[in-house]
Amino acid sequence: MSATDQAALWLTLQLAVVTTGILILIATPIAWWLARSESRLKAAVEAIVALPLVLPPTVLGFYILIALSPAGPVGKFLEKIAGIQLAFSFPGLVLGSVIYSLPFAVGPIRDGFTALGRRPLEVAATLGASGLDRFFSVALPSTWPAYLTAAVLTFAHVVGEFGIVLMIGGNIPGRTQVVSTVIYNHVEALRFGEAHVLALSLLLFSFLILFAVYFLRRRAQPLRF
Repeated sequence: MSATDQAALWLTLQLAVVTTGILILIATPIAWWLARSESRLKAAVEAIVALPLVLPPTVLGFYILIALSPAGPVGKFLEKIAGIQLAFSFPGLVLGSVIYSLPFAVGPIRDGFTALGRRPLEVAATLGASGLDRFFSVALPSTWPAYLTAAVLTFAHVVGEFGIVLMIGGNIPGRTQVVSTVIYNHVEALRFGEAHVLALSLLLFSFLILFAVYFLRRRAQPLRF
């Protein structure tokens, strides 16, 4: 494996770790609200969260790039206020990955909260537990398999991203070049041997990730009341 491939692999892992951590924090309140709310806005919020599942990555990446560009509303504001340029940068890749992988984090956590139901929280409330106490002492311990699924699927999804990272970050070695774009470069240059090494590595990684998720979920014994 060349130095360029190793750099791309390291950048991909960094991107996946950072994105997964951010998404777990963001997805928790969204999933909690979706699992418990009866608001009329619930369907609209669910549609927005699930939009990356059906929207082509290049379309989503294009509009994010437009927003983050120096002439775009977000990019212009950030450059004027803080001198930050997100387009074709690692932070820009993180932002795009967070948006694109949002449903992979929200979905499992929401399903976990829904399966938990209201009864355990109501029992904890009768024992004097506050809202935060009920969440951290009852909801979280009872839904850890859902969090595990969300974290693993999000991580794996980010590792395999191509279209959106290419649109937002380009293909800059050492800065925005990830494993998926390196594979594309190898194939385009007819270096199939090098492409095979990375592609098979991602294939094996994806299989092991999914196997671990399904195995651990079967073994999990969530708290029941």
